[in-house]
Amino acid sequence: MSDFGIFFPLGIEHIIDRGAIDHIAFVLALCLRYIWSDWKKILVLVTAFTIGHSITLALSTLNLINISTRWSEFFIALTILITAINNLSVRNFQFNTKYPLIYFYALVFGLIHGLGFSTVLKSMLGKDQSVVTQLLAFNLGLEAGQLVIVSVILLVSYVLVTVLRVNRREYILFISGGIAALALQMAIERLPVKHTSNDEKTVIIYPGNGCTVCSNCAGYPQQPRV
Repeated sequence: MSDFGIFFPLGIEHIIDRGAIDHIAFVLALCLRYIWSDWKKILVLVTAFTIGHSITLALSTLNLINISTRWSEFFIALTILITAINNLSVRNFQFNTKYPLIYFYALVFGLIHGLGFSTVLKSMLGKDQSVVTQLLAFNLGLEAGQLVIVSVILLVSYVLVTVLRVNRREYILFISGGIAALALQMAIERLPVKHTSNDEKTVIIYPGNGCTVCSNCAGYPQQPRV
């Protein structure tokens, strides 16, 4: 199988897999305020997030930047929390502001999520591999998975708001509150402090590519416990 055929589905799997609940929660928090008729705004929003995570995904994969996995995972949780809390202030659904704050969140927070995406990609690359094709395929897979998530969110919103006539404001408050609670729990669990318990994750460094991967990562070579 070609590199594209391997890394494209890997990108899709990484963003829609149950283990990627943080990325799913962030996309949900981003798109929750919009419905099908707001498709132009959603397009701008998704594009901003794509630009953000594509930049840091490339820079991190090429080892031009290196940030601790613990810190990036902690900041990812914070991006979800901030975005969800921002949804609580939405009262007017006209969205006439030319450059709303949510666009800024999508771009800047996308930079942080790109660091998380790169951890999996780097763990799958050999030290002598040319990464251009793999990087492109993985990123396109992420975009395909992201579009699936956005489509599901908009479909559910349509059913609840348009068909079932659920109050749109209450719907956003309820879902955003749940996301905020989940994100707060994630942030607390991911506090980048030194672990001293026996349950501490094993961290390894792959020589040659600077990748730090925890033992819970899909790219970690499974070995029997002693």
